[in-house]
Amino acid sequence: MPDKAQVLRQLHQTPPILVLPNAWDAATARLFEAEGFPAIATTSAGVAAALGYPDGGVVPPHDMIEAIARIARAVSVPVTADIEHAYGATPDAVAEVVMRVIAAGAVGINLEDIVPGAGELEPIALQTDKIKRIIKTTTIAGDLVVINAHTDVFLE
Repeated sequence: MPDKAQVLRQLHQTPPILVLPNAWDAATARLFEAEGFPAIATTSAGVAAALGYPDGGVVPPHDMIEAIARIARAVSVPVTADIEHAYGATPDAVAEVVMRVIAAGAVGINLEDIVPGAGELEPIALQTDKIKRIIKTTTIAGDLVVINAHTDVFLE
């Protein structure tokens, strides 16, 4: 039986188009699974609001990872977690957070390139180094993870 990371990767590659509903707690995750969604994403903004924080990387990493764990435990489908900028300024710090997110039960991550509170994008070289470190660290650990590295819109 394929693991959940393989299932999530396959869902991205085959029709129909993968629609990922964004859960903010275990209850919403269960509702989405009950409605037949084959995978679930978390929403950093929704989790932040449910925990009483504003959006934008303000939630303490421990609190966000615990919320991800509750969501992942609540469902049998793959979960991909929106971890904003991964709560780290260096590639090593980001990779450590990703390993904690995987340990919490997520098999995918959504990695943004916005600098929290600064309104600017990470330098491309730094963001690339973060992604490379995530791949290296998870490969060494034997963990499959689906990485959705995306750029945030930058408006002046």
